[in-house]
Amino acid sequence: MKETFLGVDVCTDTYEQLAAKLIEDINHNRKSFIVAINPEKIMKAQEDERLRELLNKATYQIPDGIGVILASIIKGGKIRSRVTGIDMMLRLCKEAAIHGKKIFLYGAKPGVAEEAKKKLEERFPGIQIVGTMHGYEKDENVVKEAINKSDADILFVALGSPTQEYWIVKHMHSLVPKVYQGVGGSFDVVSGRLKRAPLFFQKLGLEWFYRLIKEPWRWKRQLVLPKFLIKAIRE
Repeated sequence: MKETFLGVDVCTDTYEQLAAKLIEDINHNRKSFIVAINPEKIMKAQEDERLRELLNKATYQIPDGIGVILASIIKGGKIRSRVTGIDMMLRLCKEAAIHGKKIFLYGAKPGVAEEAKKKLEERFPGIQIVGTMHGYEKDENVVKEAINKSDADILFVALGSPTQEYWIVKHMHSLVPKVYQGVGGSFDVVSGRLKRAPLFFQKLGLEWFYRLIKEPWRWKRQLVLPKFLIKAIRE
């Protein structure tokens, strides 16, 4: 089930429901594509028809932003908790370890995906990460060949949004993996190179506020939240 905010679809599924559906997609040889949705992306999609089409092409649009939750509550929808990109990735890693599914990590700076692989192997015993490649390889055929040779079931792409989503849509039907997720800076966080907001802020959906405290120059970007809510309520 999905709700629509200013023309952009968002799934109402929880982590548990999504994890079950994604493992089922792999088992039934179905291609699926996950994209994280937040107010900033929805507002950008108002001026960019191509971006809106891209977001709506995804199989699962996860509500990665407190603004989406607030808009759903105000409009009488069912979305009550965030499904963040990095936590969805980690949940999928956990399920992959349990169900014997293989993972490929593509993107980020040289060395980062390899570091993330080691951390994930420590965290999820038995996980099969069958390949990594940094995001600076210019030859798309080299990238695609490495992914296909790995015979991975799940591909995490860390090229930044929306570049990673455009890349997924362009290539997913000529690649072996079944599940695709654009994960932004998640490899940097998993590898330990980038610090995530403390758990207190995560649980309250206030990671944006933590980033604002750490990086006050971001305040203009945060203005998108009230603008989005006003527009969504008017809709």
